[in-house]
Amino acid sequence: MKKLFLSLVSIGIITNLSANNIANLAQQLGLYPGTKATVQWERVFSNERRMKRYGLDRLAYDKLIKLKYYLIEHAADSKQPIVPGL
Repeated sequence: MKKLFLSLVSIGIITNLSANNIANLAQQLGLYPGTKATVQWERVFSNERRMKRYGLDRLAYDKLIKLKYYLIEHAADSKQPIVPGL
């Protein structure tokens, strides 16, 4: 039940995101979705040391969730990769 609630909350947050704002935030942090595969982005967000390296530890929880969703949705191995320079 708790997992279902968290999933619904995450979906609600994600649907309210502005793709432009999140893309700009990612760019400001030097994060480009297509530079890593989905599993690699999952590792970044699951490791405190890696999150600090990218400055993710300073973000509010809702921005962090939106950014993670954006990076994974456009990762190198996704259906819609976003690669720098294209």
